[in-house]
Amino acid sequence: QVQLVESGGGLVQAGGSLRLSCSASGMIFRINSMSWYRQAPGKQRELVAHITNTGTISYADFVKGRFTASREKFENFDLQMNSLKPEDSGVYFCNALTRPGNVDSWGQGTQVTVSS
Repeated sequence: QVQLVESGGGLVQAGGSLRLSCSASGMIFRINSMSWYRQAPGKQRELVAHITNTGTISYADFVKGRFTASREKFENFDLQMNSLKPEDSGVYFCNALTRPGNVDSWGQGTQVTVSS
């Protein structure tokens, strides 16, 4: 199994920045991809950024140009969030899909609050 731990959330004013980090441990050799999701109160969880095994990164349209995802080590997946808006507030979750079968693993989530 894979364990995921997120860090870096907090409270920031609109226009500010935060950096989230996700660290995977356990059977990391089974990871096919990693992602950041977020969930605001009363809303569905939505994909923010995704990285494949080969390092290809993709973003949701609503964060393009403001968020930058990166990976220094295979087991890490970070999210630099700039020009934050109040609508970016929510709990941010790290996700990994592992083989066989693309099984979901989730971190505990980290709260991001952007004040207007």
